[in-house]
Amino acid sequence: MSHPQACVLPGSTANPPTAQRWQVLAAGTLANAAFSMTFSGIPMTAIMLRSSYGLDTAGLGLMLGLMGLGIAISELPWSLLTDRWGDRPVLLTGLSGTTLALAALALWAAPRSGQIPPPTLLGALLLLLGLLGGSVNGASGRAIMLWFDAGQRGLAMSIRQTAIPMGGALGALILPGLALQQGFTMVYGLLAIASALAALLCLLWIHEPDRMQEQRCSPKARQTPGSTLRSKQVWLLCLGIALLCVPQFAVLQFGTVFLHDMGRLGTGAIAAAMAALQICAMALRIWSGHWTDRRGNRASYLGRCIALSALLFALLAAASAMQLTGGILALLLALCGTAISAWHGVAYAELATSAGATQAGTALGMCNTLVFVANFLTPQAVAGLLLHAPWTAVWTLAGAVSLLAWPLLARRSSAPQYAS
Repeated sequence: MSHPQACVLPGSTANPPTAQRWQVLAAGTLANAAFSMTFSGIPMTAIMLRSSYGLDTAGLGLMLGLMGLGIAISELPWSLLTDRWGDRPVLLTGLSGTTLALAALALWAAPRSGQIPPPTLLGALLLLLGLLGGSVNGASGRAIMLWFDAGQRGLAMSIRQTAIPMGGALGALILPGLALQQGFTMVYGLLAIASALAALLCLLWIHEPDRMQEQRCSPKARQTPGSTLRSKQVWLLCLGIALLCVPQFAVLQFGTVFLHDMGRLGTGAIAAAMAALQICAMALRIWSGHWTDRRGNRASYLGRCIALSALLFALLAAASAMQLTGGILALLLALCGTAISAWHGVAYAELATSAGATQAGTALGMCNTLVFVANFLTPQAVAGLLLHAPWTAVWTLAGAVSLLAWPLLARRSSAPQYAS
């Protein structure tokens, strides 16, 4: 048996072919982008969703939250399966399933010829979509952890995390106009095609590193899933990330409704504002991953993101109270959404590094279970709050929740060198 010090974990100290690493990263990123275009893109059609399906505010909040509930339920089981089976079979199963669920939405749950499907059918298929889509995040994150060194993971995970705003930007630019002009059959059909193409890329490009490296590892050097599930440090990081996602979800799920109802903006202006938000967030995620990899300052960077986000939400709340013009509200909302979305790659790299390369899938699943519980609860909370309070209260509360994440994410000591 090899000496424990000779252990080489996949993707940590080995040097796999560069082309393969970047193919894995590209496939994982595009898989996330395809599902993000569904997950973040459908809320961009909230105005049309509300009118086409005859939903009230509470019903809209429920529909927007059901996909997140499905992901919350399925994330951890999918991630445990990923650490057991590998990234490739889980990604292919999940993406194929989301393709079929979207096809079912297009065939049976889209309004057409004056006929509105029952909300229970729409809700059930959105829940199923989330249950299947919960496979994507953990599996793609584990693949990246196995192929990239610890000192490169901030950049790699940040590139992967750009998939969320990338998919959201595409959804904001394409789906509202498509829903308005062609209806939801075309919306769901386009999303099904994107999911199928992502599955094809994963089939071609996702492979795991040489398993012989793991076999050379001493059993003491390898974690068990239970050790990650019992880790207080990992759970605190997961809770901080979930809290910081709440104000982000409020912007992404209700930003279009806010700009329409409060800002009196048209579909084109709203789509441009939401797309700009996503594009800026995407650029900042790549920059922040590279910057924190070089400086080893992930915790302090997260603290700055939290402080800036809280300040911007306070400004948005004040602007809402003063009923400023739609253009100013759109600018402030875009700034809030950018700031509250810029930290993802850094935080997820810190989380995956804390768990270790071979248990990254489990840790990401733990985190995303909490994240998507927050995703389900956020639209219910926003919709309920709007029944009794103005938009000012929504954005004030969003800033306050972001501050709750500060002691969990920003007060941690980050070492300049991140170990596996």
